[in-house]
Amino acid sequence: MKMAAIAFGHFDDSFSLGSIKAYIAEFISTLLFVFAGVGSAIAYGKLTSDAAVDPAGLVAVAICHAFALFVAVSVGANISGGHVNPAVTFGLALGGQITILTGIFYWIAQLLGSIVACFLLKFVTGGLRIPTHNVAASVGAFEGVVTEIIITFALVYTVYATASDPKKGSLGTIASIAIGFIVGANILAAGPFSGGSMNPARSFGPAVVSGDFHANWVYWVGPLIGACLAALIYGNVFLSQSEQNFKGLFESLILEGSEGKEKV
Repeated sequence: MKMAAIAFGHFDDSFSLGSIKAYIAEFISTLLFVFAGVGSAIAYGKLTSDAAVDPAGLVAVAICHAFALFVAVSVGANISGGHVNPAVTFGLALGGQITILTGIFYWIAQLLGSIVACFLLKFVTGGLRIPTHNVAASVGAFEGVVTEIIITFALVYTVYATASDPKKGSLGTIASIAIGFIVGANILAAGPFSGGSMNPARSFGPAVVSGDFHANWVYWVGPLIGACLAALIYGNVFLSQSEQNFKGLFESLILEGSEGKEKV
């Protein structure tokens, strides 16, 4: 049996009071995350007179993103699920966790939250440049896409395992921590190469406000493919009925074996 079917949804459900609250929550959570994340990059540039990022700066930016995402996911979890990322929403929609129609409105809320956060940063910093994600000069666009696929796969796989899997149990209580940790770790690993986005909204807002869309497509293509792979693999391998049947067969064989030993 395959993972839950993709559902388009109904306009009545997507415009219900609960759904509207969820869109507002996604807007606010994404705004908070992007404001802190992009703000940390701006602060580093101001403190170092726009010097190249050194190891200490990379660690600081990664930690800021990890902490900010932990909070953003936590405050939105009980209202919208705390996606804070179009790639996460896309992956969950493929797994039938959210309807396509509602997912589209999530995307709109997330992108608007990112854009507003960057406009606010532009204002409060006195017009300082809004840094955008770009692939490193030594790395090609294709390599950048592959990097984003890998790290976004890790993120969405973590979301499925800790937040969406019905078998998660008490693990769900640390979902936001795990999600923040994997994002921070991926920024440390991929930041010097692809920028370590994993999040189209995180890259889109700065691109809009700065007017620099160079290579912005990388941060849509890579994360969406990575999210798709994570949803398909986790959904079909770990959430499918066949996995449950295999587990039941394995347990029955163990039980039969133990009963046979007792008879002997």
